[in-house]
Amino acid sequence: MNQAHKPILRRFAVLFTLSALVYVFGFFSHAVERAYAHGFYPITSVIQRFISGLVPFALGDFLYLLLILYVIRSLYLFYRKLVQKRLGPPDRLNIPLQALNFVLILYLVFKLSWGLNYSRIPVARQLSIGSEKYHTTELVALGRYFVGRLNQLQHIKRTDYNIGQLQYHAKKAYDKMRQRHSFFAYPVPAVKPVPNSWVITKIGIEGYYCPLSGEANVNMLLPETSLPFVTCHEIAHQLGVAREDEANLVGYLTAINSDEPDFKYSAAYNMLKSILFEIRIKSPEDYERLYKTINPMTLKDIQNDRDFWQKYNSDMYRYFGLAFDRFLKLNNQPKGTDSYQDIVLWLYNIHKKDL
Repeated sequence: MNQAHKPILRRFAVLFTLSALVYVFGFFSHAVERAYAHGFYPITSVIQRFISGLVPFALGDFLYLLLILYVIRSLYLFYRKLVQKRLGPPDRLNIPLQALNFVLILYLVFKLSWGLNYSRIPVARQLSIGSEKYHTTELVALGRYFVGRLNQLQHIKRTDYNIGQLQYHAKKAYDKMRQRHSFFAYPVPAVKPVPNSWVITKIGIEGYYCPLSGEANVNMLLPETSLPFVTCHEIAHQLGVAREDEANLVGYLTAINSDEPDFKYSAAYNMLKSILFEIRIKSPEDYERLYKTINPMTLKDIQNDRDFWQKYNSDMYRYFGLAFDRFLKLNNQPKGTDSYQDIVLWLYNIHKKDL
């Protein structure tokens, strides 16, 4: 074996072994919960948020930019060697191994910084939320319940929140929930506005979590009815809630129990949208009857959402305007009208005693 290959082969062997161990570890959810979610991750995530909190901009996006520039530079150097015919025999093995090593490093960084949270014990189980399935009648009753809550909240005075206020009130809401369950503990907050709201909105993104920096990024271009709930949703990702529906669940529980009326309204409003979507799939007649009972302010908010997404992203607009079987099947829901959203299932189990 060429001596020039030995160092890079050793690095590959070490990185591959570590990656394999991390991958296998992900199959043991209870071990992940104990050692990672309650041991390693709370420490590293707080350190990440503390560091990112020292700068006023989205640090994670800057790190992504550096990563992209590094990849572009590496590809350029490889292309230049190729054109100048300076690729020697050792490069035929070294270059592919360098690329594999880079991918393995990215994999390890992602899994250890946040990605292992996908292997955690489900949040609903940790919070003792049942999984009893509902029938259409119960689903419609759930819709009436949320319409009633929104009708009670319709007279609140709207607040035009900035990112600092959103972080402050969301942190207070999480601290309040922590008194009920340690799962909601949220030390060292770090919530940032996305750098380019117009581009993010065109893509159809309301917010995102950055594993490299531990930041929760919120699209401040969103309608005011979405901002409190989206903020609580993204913070849920910071707490190690990886899956989107589970982050919706944690975000809802936090926002609906906030002392801020705007947060309560945002939580109930965003959940009602999911419930109406499901009702329209299963029973269009009940959907029409229920829709007529919604207060004028909430109807205006729904129309504002439609107008907003129609302006920036037609696919998101279709979510608000369509609920057809074919549409669901085209969006990775092969069951079509028989499918249901996990968040609606959890909402039913949380509130079934109130229906």
